[in-house]
Amino acid sequence: MVKVYGAKSILNDDSGSIEPTLAFTYDPFSVSNLNTRSFPTHLWWPDIFQPKATMPFLYPACKGVLESALEKFRPARMAAHCAALLMLLIFATSASAQSKNALKSSNEIVLPGSLSEADIADGWIALFDGETLFGWRAMDESTNWQVINNTIHADRGKMSLLRTTTEFDDYQLKVDFLATADTNSGVFLRTNPDPKNTATDCYELNIANDQAHPFPTGSLVDRHKVELDFQNDQWRTFYATVQGDRVIVTLEGKTVNEYIDTSGLKRGYIGLQFNAGPISFRNVLLRPLGVDPIFNGKDLSQWDQSQTGESKFSVSDEGELKVTGGRGQLESRAQLANFVFSMQCRTNATGLNSGVFFRSIPGEFTNGYESQIQNQFKAGDRTAPVDCGTGGIFRQANARRINADDQQWFSKMIIANGPHVSVWVNGLQVTDWTDRRKPHPNPRKGLRKEKGTFILQGHDPTTDILFREIKARELSSRR
Repeated sequence: MVKVYGAKSILNDDSGSIEPTLAFTYDPFSVSNLNTRSFPTHLWWPDIFQPKATMPFLYPACKGVLESALEKFRPARMAAHCAALLMLLIFATSASAQSKNALKSSNEIVLPGSLSEADIADGWIALFDGETLFGWRAMDESTNWQVINNTIHADRGKMSLLRTTTEFDDYQLKVDFLATADTNSGVFLRTNPDPKNTATDCYELNIANDQAHPFPTGSLVDRHKVELDFQNDQWRTFYATVQGDRVIVTLEGKTVNEYIDTSGLKRGYIGLQFNAGPISFRNVLLRPLGVDPIFNGKDLSQWDQSQTGESKFSVSDEGELKVTGGRGQLESRAQLANFVFSMQCRTNATGLNSGVFFRSIPGEFTNGYESQIQNQFKAGDRTAPVDCGTGGIFRQANARRINADDQQWFSKMIIANGPHVSVWVNGLQVTDWTDRRKPHPNPRKGLRKEKGTFILQGHDPTTDILFREIKARELSSRR
């Protein structure tokens, strides 16, 4: 008996890890395997196979040849089984290699989804990278959430959510979806991990193309119904603006739902629902709203300069904050605990090292969590960072991919909430980390959830780095 595994995208916890799952078994000594009940086709193939679209047509052709050979040429039976087994092993090997090398094939900076450089500069990030379910967690393993042809897809299992591992409060969300007449799905906004009551636990932006449904597509389930002339089997685009007590939904550029909520639901996860019928999502993009500058682009009045040390911090006429020279720090006057932070950065030479410290103990020298700045990678492999890598949490979690280059401007966004930290570089999520250490007032020794400052680091005499558009705000409480 041969067991073939695929990389089913079920997340164990908020660390973003992916566990392999049994895709199917094959017994080369049983002729009964050569039928569609036990031989996997279409979505029964391990879910990371790229040529899924052709598999349903490939198997029936192979099946006919094999069955004919077995019927007419009994001595060829073992050869036919061996050929089928070899095909399975080739597919399994391909699955393993592709799982290991996800986001590794390109040596260029990845702009995930439909993001442009202008979008990234405007604060947009991708929640789905187009290849993996990094940054997502499935709430029920029976649902076959998987990535097919750069889309998130599900078509069987229990009603459940695939949700982000990061919570958001005020934002704009874009998501493309593809539904059929049989689909019942939804996009959950500000949801708790396992919502029981859509009237209180979340905003469910429904996808239900049956007009007999009490809340058709575009409605907020149990909150506000809308009725649209909707066509199935075509990609559609939702934009949802969730800010304060207001939810505004547009579909194909037309405002279809405006809702004001007085219950005080302020923060939660983004969730994609499978309920019934096939559903696919792509281009899941988000832009946090209301993130205010903590650097005014004119001077350093919002920063403490008492520990600049050997570093020199200055502001250019172009509104850029420059750090050169040796070891030192510039510390924000702002102190935040749970927050959204964003900035743009440029290293002016190859291999430079710096960092942004957060939840730092005020007045102490670089004593906080460090989001690394180091754009080098090993042997041409962007998934092999040098010294933790840009966006990694130094000494805690390496960046999964280097998505920035030296001597080019790049964007970084950090969202910290309790023990969980997510980091995006140029719109791509590179870190999804939960600090599982015991609580300690010193972040070098344990989990620190208390508010603290942001610190820009001068690392060594080679330091020559520019910063601009430095922004931050406190993340709202859930209610």
